[in-house]
Amino acid sequence: MNKLAGKRVLIVEDEMLVALLIEDFILQIGCEIAGMAMRLEPALDLARTIDIDVAILDINLAGKPSFPVAEMLRERGIPFVFASGYGVAGLEGSGISAPVLQKPFDVSDVRRLLAGVV
Repeated sequence: MNKLAGKRVLIVEDEMLVALLIEDFILQIGCEIAGMAMRLEPALDLARTIDIDVAILDINLAGKPSFPVAEMLRERGIPFVFASGYGVAGLEGSGISAPVLQKPFDVSDVRRLLAGVV
């Protein structure tokens, strides 16, 4: 049984091609796209209001860290993973501990990390 089937995912990624790739991976593993944001403010609005099961957050959104989105999700009890070319080093100094998808990643990486947090 696929424990990710039907899970609603928020994608927060500022690079359109990467966002579309993540969207494709999410659909391949049987999840649904609940929302997508490319900038901090819209991401905060979505994190605050929409019904989601899990989120994938790019650490750097057009020069702004996505940590406020992570905090909003944590307050709501919604699990998340980060995506970053910097890997775990991108979280240094943030005070946030979460799994990190190291860019570049593939569908099996997304499946493994999401399954680990839901």
